[in-house]
Amino acid sequence: MLSGPLRKMRVELGNQNHPDEVNYYLLAGQQELSLNPYIGKYLKLEFLGDITCKNCGRKTKKSFSQGFCFPCMRRLAQCDMCILKPETCHFHKGTCREPEWGEKNCFVPHFVYLSNTSGLKVGITRHTQIPTRWVDQGATQASIMFKVNTRRQSGYVETAFKGLIADKTNWRTMLKENQPDMDLLATANELKARFHADMSHCFDNFPADEIEDQCNDVTRIRYPVLEFPEKIKSHNFDKHPLVEGTLMGIKGQYLLFDTGVINIRKFTSYEVQASD
Repeated sequence: MLSGPLRKMRVELGNQNHPDEVNYYLLAGQQELSLNPYIGKYLKLEFLGDITCKNCGRKTKKSFSQGFCFPCMRRLAQCDMCILKPETCHFHKGTCREPEWGEKNCFVPHFVYLSNTSGLKVGITRHTQIPTRWVDQGATQASIMFKVNTRRQSGYVETAFKGLIADKTNWRTMLKENQPDMDLLATANELKARFHADMSHCFDNFPADEIEDQCNDVTRIRYPVLEFPEKIKSHNFDKHPLVEGTLMGIKGQYLLFDTGVINIRKFTSYEVQASD
């Protein structure tokens, strides 16, 4: 059906029949395959043995930072630690690895959001990544709480919620079931009140008037899943090059086979052939 270096699955939210359902597309090289029609059917993915850096195109024995060779991982700003911990951004110190990339990607509006994944969690994302970010994390509900001007600012706001709510998803719990719906707006308002009661942790880093409250509705997301796995068994191309079975569903960036699950994003840049 298609072959080439894997990419993160492309997602679209909504279709004519189900406005809240996710449509998934498997990407390999310049090709893509609509996956939703394969739910409930046999599908085979075979790792062909090569890993190609998604930045420079060179062959690498190991993938770093989800798809890069080691030199690119060390050189690119998108692989720096501040991407995982935005509050540690060092652009203002003049030490950004790629200032032009930083200006285009970090000095743009960012949102701080509340979502229901394996439970309630707070997260951040660029304004252009809504609702993709929520889908990639397997959220079934999500709502924006704040808008800020830069990625660094979003990191400080997110950090302020540590101790109040989780900032990570338990992927095993997320893949076993959908969590019950929660009153996200009520919880968001409670968290905002506690945040505004003590904003001193942000004052030294940016003016308080650069934090903009957002009063958004809750986005609901439905995933194409026939059956969730009772136990989580992970497929790993580094150990076994062949992944096959009946595709029981897709959630986040995971394919759920009756033989186990595989995180497609983890194996970005792996040369794979898909067939039925």
